[in-house]
Amino acid sequence: MASQSLNVVYGERASQSVDAEVRGDALWIAAADFERVSGWALKPEGFCRGETCVPVPAARKGDFIAGNRYNLAALARMLGQPIVRADAQKVWCIGEAAAERKRALTSLQAPDFTLPDLSGTMHSLSQHRGKKVMLASWASW
Repeated sequence: MASQSLNVVYGERASQSVDAEVRGDALWIAAADFERVSGWALKPEGFCRGETCVPVPAARKGDFIAGNRYNLAALARMLGQPIVRADAQKVWCIGEAAAERKRALTSLQAPDFTLPDLSGTMHSLSQHRGKKVMLASWASW
């Protein structure tokens, strides 16, 4: 299949105009874009992100690496990450693995976010770490 420009959301990273090829359920990203899109880099020990490395099984190397392209969908499946795609909109979304979501939920630490107050001044939850914070929310539904 020919190369095309896709939008890829990987965890909290949103990347536009990614040079990619879709072959069945595989998402082949150009090596030059792979780390920018996913945070993972191919090294001799496997795909690495920070101090974490995931070895590529020798018998399945062709499922992950083809010339100058790497299969992000295969890596995501191996890591237990959910994948959702909308071909008509040219968008692929890859979420966090269940183990990572469980770790985040059991940590009892709220994720950071930033919202304006009534005067328009922006405030982030992280500015108040270590302090008691009351959050009030409302929805019309």
